[in-house]
Amino acid sequence: MWMATLVQSAGCPLLLIPYLLFPPSSNPNPLPRPPLPKTALIYIGLGLIIAGDNLMYSYGLLYLPLSTYSLVCASQLAFNVIFSYFLNAQKLTALIFNSVMLLTLSATLLGVRSDSDDSIGVSKSKQALGFVLTLTASAVLSLLLSLTQCAFQKVFRRQTFFFVLEVQLCTNLVAACATVVGLFVSGDYRGLNEEMLGFEKGRVSYLMTLVWIAISWQVCSVGAVGLIFMVSSLFSNVIGTLGLPLVPVFAVVFFGDKMDGVKIVAMLIAVWGFLSYIYQHYLDDSRLKKDNRRTGAL
Repeated sequence: MWMATLVQSAGCPLLLIPYLLFPPSSNPNPLPRPPLPKTALIYIGLGLIIAGDNLMYSYGLLYLPLSTYSLVCASQLAFNVIFSYFLNAQKLTALIFNSVMLLTLSATLLGVRSDSDDSIGVSKSKQALGFVLTLTASAVLSLLLSLTQCAFQKVFRRQTFFFVLEVQLCTNLVAACATVVGLFVSGDYRGLNEEMLGFEKGRVSYLMTLVWIAISWQVCSVGAVGLIFMVSSLFSNVIGTLGLPLVPVFAVVFFGDKMDGVKIVAMLIAVWGFLSYIYQHYLDDSRLKKDNRRTGAL
């Protein structure tokens, strides 16, 4: 569990490559950086939340069937609506509400197809624990996204991709360090060699699996933080939830799974929900341009 948690943040040193390749552009009127103690406190706080959230997701995936796990994860969008409303002053229009409901429904359709065989060997109590942990992790992730947006708006106030990388690098470094401590304190490190030797595809495949999971998580996380920075935490979560119905497509391509009617309907509903959200942004952007033209004319 601790290794599964570690790979979700251990790839953060790779961010040093784009971090060094894309230095901050010179600005004649740069905003002053927040005090170092305040910045460090934010990074440490967010990093510890990330570590705890990753661990809860790992346990949830262990105790729940994958489809049920995905269904519960979809609840994070509903949590994010609540946190965005109270912490980020997110305007909730009919189109945004429609988008949230459709994306949640799309993920739910996949969840109700859960195969009971997936949970063989897991007791009812552990399944209940997995449900609680996954639901809690979804709520914490939504809170984390809203807190990150709040930090960008009220503390950092910097408009560069360079700073997005800095936030991602520092918070995930804290999360990775906290997870390494947990790995050694729990004693799980003693079984790593045995786990590697017992991997069906061999030791090299085991290591390559960990490496590519770590890289994929960092790409995903940078994208999520970038969307928070450029748009909002709710939009970032909408994009993440949109990806859930696409999982069956990858299952068809890579594992020979069958594409049935339920999966097709789930994807169509997800696209509908996504377009609903995009249309709301189009209306907001058009209204803003009209207001700007009117202001300029006056």
